[in-house]
Amino acid sequence: MGCGRVGAALALCLEERGHSVAVIDQDPEAFRRLPEEFEGSKVTGLGFDRDTLTSAGIADAYGFAAVADGDNSNVIAARVVRETFGVGHVVARIYDPQRAEVYQRLGIPTVATVRWTTDQVLRRLLPMGATEEYRDPSGKVVLAQVDVDPSWVGLPVRRLEEASGARVAYLTRYGDGVLTTGSTVLQENDVVHVVMRTEDGPAVERTLTGPAPVTS
Repeated sequence: MGCGRVGAALALCLEERGHSVAVIDQDPEAFRRLPEEFEGSKVTGLGFDRDTLTSAGIADAYGFAAVADGDNSNVIAARVVRETFGVGHVVARIYDPQRAEVYQRLGIPTVATVRWTTDQVLRRLLPMGATEEYRDPSGKVVLAQVDVDPSWVGLPVRRLEEASGARVAYLTRYGDGVLTTGSTVLQENDVVHVVMRTEDGPAVERTLTGPAPVTS
């Protein structure tokens, strides 16, 4: 839902990967953003209207992305699609980060554009501790990028996990993703991504941004 720059780019990306795609927008002029070779459906209407969704083939949909300009319409559409039509893979773009957190707790995965951009810029300017990258629909588990004190470099990932209680999901090493085992040794300039319970976030951050404990 939404044929702005994000919606059009998403539709093309999905089609290029072999998926059938339907795009909904209440402004028929918005479909001009799609190239002539786009083979998907173009449905004019409100993305939270049941008849419009049915015309777009929602009954057979694997996933639904609400990426229109309005937070309210995106969330309403996402809830209608998930709760009325039973689509399991639903995401809504939200501009207001405070709203995004509320909807995450309601079980609606969200992408808060402004917050993500701000966090990424700030992270490149100064250490920030932990930056959330993904939260599961229940809100209980998060994937976060964590700044790690230099004293952890040279230690195996197992030591980070034992000390923090979090699991190292993967490392970013010179731009490449690296899956880890307990014996993987942390190298200088590695970016650490951990999976943890949401409530454990502050403790994990304190542990990993502080000096590594000395073992005898």
